[in-house]
Amino acid sequence: MKELLLQYAQYNVWANKRVIDAMLKMEDGCTDREIISSFSSLRATVCHTWSAEFIWLQRLQLVEYPAWIANDFAGTFEEACSNWQQVSEDFVKFVEKQYDDRALQHVLQYYDRAKVSHKTPVYHVLHHVFNHSTYHRGQLVTMLRQLAARDIPSTDFIAFVWKK
Repeated sequence: MKELLLQYAQYNVWANKRVIDAMLKMEDGCTDREIISSFSSLRATVCHTWSAEFIWLQRLQLVEYPAWIANDFAGTFEEACSNWQQVSEDFVKFVEKQYDDRALQHVLQYYDRAKVSHKTPVYHVLHHVFNHSTYHRGQLVTMLRQLAARDIPSTDFIAFVWKK
């Protein structure tokens, strides 16, 4: 299980970087242009995905009061992308530090933003994080197409595997 989750964590870093690189090539103003999707712009989608990854990482690290950073972030789009990429890399480190599959089966207790208590195995949390990011990367790719981006990269898992 650890090897599979580590591969997914590495895939998440790789795929995020490919989408981020494509977004950073866009002309000024595109990152905030309103597009109909789950979130209103590239920036809003990046900030949501980064925040979601970060809050889950904080929970896994047993931070007592994890922060939802998107609400207070006032930095540049480039900074948001860099921070998102860093959190994704931190997931790789987190999985690498797990000693064996038993550590990944540990049940994490945490509270969601509505203060509802949940108990979830660590491996389910990790799978959720990587799947959630894949969902929003797909939205980012669709948004890039609507903004007439060129050279939109493939972020398919199999493309990651072929690269290796």
